[in-house]
Amino acid sequence: MDLRNIKALAFDVFGTVVDWRGSLIREGIDFGRAKGIRDIDWGQFADAWRRGYRPAMDSVRTGEKPWENIDTLHRLILDSLLEKFNIKGLSEAEIDYFNHAWHRLDPWEDAIEGLSRLRRQYVIATLSNGNVALLVNMAKFAGLPWDCILSAELFIHYKPDPEVYQGAARLLGIQTDELVMVAAHKNDLHAARAAGCKT
Repeated sequence: MDLRNIKALAFDVFGTVVDWRGSLIREGIDFGRAKGIRDIDWGQFADAWRRGYRPAMDSVRTGEKPWENIDTLHRLILDSLLEKFNIKGLSEAEIDYFNHAWHRLDPWEDAIEGLSRLRRQYVIATLSNGNVALLVNMAKFAGLPWDCILSAELFIHYKPDPEVYQGAARLLGIQTDELVMVAAHKNDLHAARAAGCKT
């Protein structure tokens, strides 16, 4: 890839920059201990929560459901999982707190150092399906040094829709081929490239 005309790097976040699975397991263990919830395999719970993400998002992308942000979709999935795992007796405030575990994800060990090094030369931004509030809270929690928080929420589209990648370049005031999408997920990279970005 020719780096000479690259002006910004846009990062997927879940899995690419932060360890969503390990963080949700940690949150589940702590939450379960505090609430006396026992005999839950929090790894299975985390995997099931994440598995619900794509179908929920796709129902919005296809127009089957009206626009909802990721916090709202995560909550819908969580409500069904609490029933499935037979977790009862939680207050609305407790369920809301647990739903916001996605705002408290730990970065991968080398993420902050790597982002800080890249930031010396490029504008670095999120480009996630996570909503703005989630990404801002996560950045504060984890100490992630973003120049800019960009979210699919800003475009009322979810990745892999091209409007997200092209909209990010537009908001950064650059051409799509001056933006590099950085992701651990091939479908994200393929969609970004099809939209005109580097990957």
